[in-house]
Amino acid sequence: MRNIFSVTFILVLLSCTSLHRTTSKIKYRIVPDEKTKVLKGVINRSIIESDTAFAWFKENMKWGQADSSAITSFQKNKDKFTLLVFGGTWCHDTQNLWPIFYRLIDKSGYPEKNITLIAVDRKKKTLYKLSKKYRITNVPTFIVLAKGKEVGRVVEYGKYSAIDKEIGEIVSTLK
Repeated sequence: MRNIFSVTFILVLLSCTSLHRTTSKIKYRIVPDEKTKVLKGVINRSIIESDTAFAWFKENMKWGQADSSAITSFQKNKDKFTLLVFGGTWCHDTQNLWPIFYRLIDKSGYPEKNITLIAVDRKKKTLYKLSKKYRITNVPTFIVLAKGKEVGRVVEYGKYSAIDKEIGEIVSTLK
């Protein structure tokens, strides 16, 4: 019963985060912080792109290329998985890696409606206790889900500092 609730909750959550829907379905808040703007909750790319407090996103999108094998994996398997992505708007690793991730998304044409982007505070907590449910200890964390179940994850820079390639490898294993 608990697993059915969890899967249903995630599916509802995923459907609420589509970039093409209104931001009124997005649920987040701004956390007081002395150094930078910290978001906490379910957000989307447009929130990060449109806020000048997150100028790092547009700047870092200018650099680098998406891994070609990862692009192919995403294109081939786009209907077989969804993505759950945790990060901190305050976190330098997130600021470096979210743009790499979104270059892969852009180049592969993967639908943003299948991405749930979740912002955590400095304690790595978020709304709905999702960081606890998914055992988030470091950010960013990229989780690949197939049929509502986790099939792999990349934490921070991953095994070999090529998160797009590593996520692509996970996606390439999907049947």
